[in-house]
Amino acid sequence: MERHTTTPRPGWQRTVEDQGLIYPLTRYPDDSLRPYWDESAYYTFTLPEVEALEEVVEELHAMCLTAAEHIVTHGRLADLGITDPRVAEAVTEAWHRRAELPSLYGRFDLHYAGAEGGPAKMLEYNADTPTSLVEAASPQWFWMEERFPGADQWNSLHERLVDAWKKQAALLPPGGPLYFAHSAGDELGEDLMTVAYLRETAQQAGLATEAISMEDIGWDRLSRRFVDKKLGFIRSCFKLYPWEWLTTDRFAPHVLETLDNGGGTGSTLWIEPAWKMLLSNKALLAILWELYPGHPNLLPAYLDGPRELASGRGYVAKPLLGREGAGVTVHPPGAEPAEPAEPAEPAEPAEPAEPAESAAPAVREEACCYQEFAPLPDFDGNRVVLGAWVVEDEAAGLGIRESAGLITDEYARFVPHVIL
Repeated sequence: MERHTTTPRPGWQRTVEDQGLIYPLTRYPDDSLRPYWDESAYYTFTLPEVEALEEVVEELHAMCLTAAEHIVTHGRLADLGITDPRVAEAVTEAWHRRAELPSLYGRFDLHYAGAEGGPAKMLEYNADTPTSLVEAASPQWFWMEERFPGADQWNSLHERLVDAWKKQAALLPPGGPLYFAHSAGDELGEDLMTVAYLRETAQQAGLATEAISMEDIGWDRLSRRFVDKKLGFIRSCFKLYPWEWLTTDRFAPHVLETLDNGGGTGSTLWIEPAWKMLLSNKALLAILWELYPGHPNLLPAYLDGPRELASGRGYVAKPLLGREGAGVTVHPPGAEPAEPAEPAEPAEPAEPAEPAESAAPAVREEACCYQEFAPLPDFDGNRVVLGAWVVEDEAAGLGIRESAGLITDEYARFVPHVIL
């Protein structure tokens, strides 16, 4: 794994926008616009590296499913903050009926510095509403074909997604299209384009589809069904709307009342299914460490506090539910406890703090997972995280994000890669 710099293609912004990446720039707090799609650099991998990473990803995915079974079997949903009996019942039923429910994809975030830097380490797993899919599947591939004709890339996302829809079409309820819902409140456009891209893959698989915004989904009190603006019954819907929102907003009672968990008695089937709440919760990290202590691809993690991490290599406190690094605090060895902060202007790469004389571990009031501090690998001042994709149960591709600091936040940049 190596980082290289290069000159961006002339007209690169228009090119990637035409390929579906309508958010190639990021607006910073000073109101400046800087590239989110950053082709002034790229990473190279060897084929053995990629093959080894594929094996790691598929093993981690299988371990996560085992952990999900453990959570359900041992009644540990409360460790994930799922305390509403109705939600717990919905998640449990969905898990037991998972073979009858369409389930598409997920993204692992991995700490990896190359084969010489040790094994890849799992940072988290977003298996409910993963984004950065469009750039990984499409513009990245076309960039490689133009800049490195004849080369290869860890990227079979498009083909695998189309194939997954074909395989799972029989699990969709008959009658009516499969709706694809985005949020109209997404100013960036990432939500819209991710849903539009997934809809395109479903159409290529031969499915009838319909686009809708979450805000336009209505509740018909007479028929007690979710409907579109023309009062058409929404029998199945893919959404980029987290389950923790879907089960807590004002429509939550209707969602749970009409939930189709594969038993044929519900009204609306949601994709991803409710059991994905088991995998997109940071408590999963601690439960994995319980079940697989010392595993080479895991970092020590706990739910009741940092334990030995506070006096050892340091730790990162992660809210059980969160995105874009919001609420995450980093506690390097010997550092004073820090308060969680909203994402702000990226800083230069942080150096580990000098040991403090009295550095008591900070146990947060909100439920958190305390994971061992593993500074993101530094490539020429850029902190790197690998986003490894899973479609159904197989490794399917890679997206790389770089940040200036230790937390991969909303100012991270997407950098393409190639296998040479």
